[in-house]
Formats: sequence, structure tokens, C-alpha cells
Amino acid sequence: MRDNLGLIKSAPEVEELATTVEDNGGVYFVPAFSGLFAPYWRSDARGAIVGMTRYVNKGHIARATLEATAFQTKEVLDAMEKDSGVTLKSLKVDGGMVFNELLMQFQADIVDVPVIRPQVSETTALGAAYAAGLAVGFWKDINALRTNWGKDKEWTPEMDADKRAEEYANWKKAVTRTFDWVE
Repeated sequence: MRDNLGLIKSAPEVEELATTVEDNGGVYFVPAFSGLFAPYWRSDARGAIVGMTRYVNKGHIARATLEATAFQTKEVLDAMEKDSGVTLKSLKVDGGMVFNELLMQFQADIVDVPVIRPQVSETTALGAAYAAGLAVGFWKDINALRTNWGKDKEWTPEMDADKRAEEYANWKKAVTRTFDWVE
């Protein structure tokens, strides 16, 4: 969206552009630029934007791009649930994209569990610091670390179950269009 297509100048602009439309307009973006990884493992797949009509504008493409992130997360979570037998009760998120309100709400809607953003959004660095602190005895144990964790914001699912199923089915259909692109 930013580097190759030039639709935005900075990553945060994608949310602003995506909120100019009510929905994805039937557009689905599959970012299989180097193939599809988990849970597909398809090196023959390539990226695609499908469902475009004359009605579609750059806001729909921006929204579809954000939604792709949530759909991909759902696919991995579904695979994890299938393999482990553990049902997801909530999803704790971190990283730069957690400040995208539209994405976080859509993520909650599509996985149908609350999505929780911590007070410290870069938990990889925090985890490294915690590991070092545990190693040198700064913290007594892992339970001492749990008291440091705090919730910043939570999004709860709002999407109707039938709409969720329809959107996910359309995403899956779009994904299949990317298969066998490379021979």
C-alpha cells in the first residue's frame, strides 16, 4: 500500500483511508507475495486483489488489506485450536498494528473473542527484559512478572455470526484463487 502502490505515505494512514468506506465493497486482498505460509504452505501462491467492481475505490482496497491481516490471524488460530484442542477465550495482541482501531475491532469480530491490547505494546522487547531480569534474580519468578502486565484496551466481537461466516467464506474463496500461480 505504501512502498509499491503509493496509496499511502505512512502506515498509520491506512486506517484513515479504510474508514472512508463502510465495508470492503466485496474486495479481498490476499498478500501471498512469496507464497502462502501457515496454514497453507503453498509456495506456488501469489498475491491477489479479488472482487473488484467499478464501485470499488482505494478505501475498499485499504480496508481489504487490513482485513487480510485479521483473516490470516484467524486461520492460524483455527489451526492452533484444531491441533491443540484448546478453545481460544481471548486474543492478546502486540506490535505497531495494535493502534489501528478498525483492525482491532475487525480482528475481534472475525475471531469472535475479545482482543486485548496491553499497556506495553512492544512485548517482544519487554519479554527479553523480563528474561534477563529473571536470569539475574531481579524478579523472583514468572508470577512476579504477571503483576506487571496491564490492559490498555479491549475490543469485543460485534459482528453477526452469519456475516462473520460469509466474510470468512469469501476470504477462503479469495485465497484459493492464489493457488497454482507459479508452475
